[in-house]
Amino acid sequence: MKRKWKWILGVMALLVVGGGIFASVKMSQRGIVAVQTGRSVRQDLVSQVTASGEIKPRNYVNIGANVMGRIVELNVKEGDKVQRNQTLARLEAVQAQADVQAQQASLNSSLAEASASESGVKAVDENMRTVLAGVDRAKADLEKARLDYDRARQLLESKLIPRQEFDAKKASFDSLGASLREAEARVAQMRAQREQTAAQLSVSQRRVAQTRATLSRFSDVLQKHNSVSPIDGIVTNLPVRVGETVVPGVQNSSASLIMTIADMSVITAEVKVDETDIVNVKLDQGADITIDAIPNRTFKGHVIEIGNTAILRSSGLAASQSAVSSQEAKDFKVVVALDNPPTEIRPGLSCTAKIITATREKALSIPIQALTVRQRGDLEPEQKPGNVQAAANADPVKAKKDKEELQGVFVVKGEKAEFREVKTGITGATDIEVLSGVKDGEEIITGSYKIIRTLRNQAKVKVDNKAPVKTES
Repeated sequence: MKRKWKWILGVMALLVVGGGIFASVKMSQRGIVAVQTGRSVRQDLVSQVTASGEIKPRNYVNIGANVMGRIVELNVKEGDKVQRNQTLARLEAVQAQADVQAQQASLNSSLAEASASESGVKAVDENMRTVLAGVDRAKADLEKARLDYDRARQLLESKLIPRQEFDAKKASFDSLGASLREAEARVAQMRAQREQTAAQLSVSQRRVAQTRATLSRFSDVLQKHNSVSPIDGIVTNLPVRVGETVVPGVQNSSASLIMTIADMSVITAEVKVDETDIVNVKLDQGADITIDAIPNRTFKGHVIEIGNTAILRSSGLAASQSAVSSQEAKDFKVVVALDNPPTEIRPGLSCTAKIITATREKALSIPIQALTVRQRGDLEPEQKPGNVQAAANADPVKAKKDKEELQGVFVVKGEKAEFREVKTGITGATDIEVLSGVKDGEEIITGSYKIIRTLRNQAKVKVDNKAPVKTES
């Protein structure tokens, strides 16, 4: 019996000792935080900006209607290649064609009238030259008659010739004088006739010029009934059919668009980049483009255009056009040219562009999730609340300094977590470059997110990098 009690007492003693040991172990582990860690390592980093958008040709033209009319002829179909100045479609142009023909007839009549007036001027000029020659001849004859008359008068005074001969010389002189005056009168008449004919020619020429201008205007109106391609390209959109009526001057209206011609020699990905990333995007930066319709393939490209106007994400309108001030997220348009676009590509395909904004070779890096923010005052040794409040009241500059936020990571030192302020560089897919504050190979606390957010400086930690066990739901 005594032996039995001895066994019972021995077991109880062992239980008491074991419980004490277990309790002491638990007490020693109080306040220890289980954390996950990683190492700061050197590796090549690539910083990328990811944005989505759609495939668009660099240059495309919407062919709209210049006049109202019914489509009577379509010379192309969607997907056809077209050349510059090729006639694509024709609109009904009965009235315009009639106006051109009537004006052409009027021009022909005016040209005939002008030609007749010009011929009349030439005929008057020819007659004028003849009359002027007659005047010159009459002047010469009159001068010869005057000399004969003067000589006859002297001879008559000397009584060397009879009076009858003198009278004949005098009659001849008077007759030639009358002929000269007649010729001069004819010259004056011809000059008046030429001025009248020249005036008629001027009127005819002005009428021809006016008729030509009117014909040019009607021809331009007639030409507007033909849709002509301004570029070489491909018909990418043809929403109309023969017999439909189109109208001009209505924006964003299906009735004003005949077709779209796209220059497929330069294909771009037009994407929208978030406002927080646009400052890192520069011209000529490389990019990797993936197209949803062409899976498992990546195409190279480079940035050729960066928009300067913010676009509201909800409406797609420029922020400057919005009448209501909004704090919603904004994007910026970025155009990426594909270096070697595939032949099967089509405008409007959805795509994603990863723009390479920076690269670093063998950069010291840490996991992005290790970064956290702490106030400077939280990093100092704990003080009693009364002392903290008194210190803040006594030194407001120190209180302001204590509220300064510091970016850093927790480094495992022994069995404690030590906060280190760090300066960062470029950001990769999962890692971020560290410029200062951490050395190569140091053990960094990377998880969990809740622990990193609440962990205090110099807190006791226990490294537990085992994968978490998934529980069935």
